[in-house]
Amino acid sequence: MTSNPLGAPARLDGQVALVTGGAGILGRVFCRALVEAGAQVAVVDLLEDAAIEAAAEIGEAAAGFGCDVSDPASVQAAVDAVMARFGRIDVLVNNAATKTSDVRAFFEPFETYSLDTWREVMGVNIDGMFLMAQAVGREMLKAGSGRIVQTASIYGLVGPDDRIYEGSDYLGGAINTPAVYSASKAAVVGLTKWLATHWASKGIRVNCLVPGGVGSGQNGAFSEKYSARTPMGRMARAEEMAPPLLFLASEASSYVTGQVLAVDGGWTAW
Repeated sequence: MTSNPLGAPARLDGQVALVTGGAGILGRVFCRALVEAGAQVAVVDLLEDAAIEAAAEIGEAAAGFGCDVSDPASVQAAVDAVMARFGRIDVLVNNAATKTSDVRAFFEPFETYSLDTWREVMGVNIDGMFLMAQAVGREMLKAGSGRIVQTASIYGLVGPDDRIYEGSDYLGGAINTPAVYSASKAAVVGLTKWLATHWASKGIRVNCLVPGGVGSGQNGAFSEKYSARTPMGRMARAEEMAPPLLFLASEASSYVTGQVLAVDGGWTAW
């Protein structure tokens, strides 16, 4: 594959991208941006109906697939289905994450946190990354090329500022950043660097996209405190994550691998 000429746009014409968590807030933005850049997109989500709906909203270049990324058999079945539908996978956006089946248990204080909840989160946030990268990576190795972009979080790089959660509310209750979330996202960063060095000589580049806080229904108290803690003075808009994703997913980043790109309004600079 030839290098991207200086100043050329991040295009993906004729290529296929698989996006996990594709029916979520960021997933839908990623899928639409990839299609607008010329790719065909496999929208993969735990909720198959939501994946099919999201794909239908995007148009004929997208197709929806159900997949439990924490289950090896489900992951392989989904990858096989995508290969049967599109014939190739050039880009993997490893994006799926969970707040578990019990949101209030997810936000439980550390001192009383359940090991079952911890394992449920890890099963998606890092086991799912491993399983999907492994299954898609095998196809990329056959092709001799590919790009993987894994979604982490600022809390995989730094600890949370608990002051921003005073008076916060989300989905009907108080919130925090659980230790399991930080630990799982830090593991995504480590996995990214390992895969990048492991596959660099095989034509596969692996990078990590680190979003800052995205407005998604948090109450005013949280948004105000988060914004005050951010050098740029506001939360991110979901669509602001799309251009950095396209950079890492395309040949615009042809000499970039193993990197962690924080799109956080300067949060991790303080």
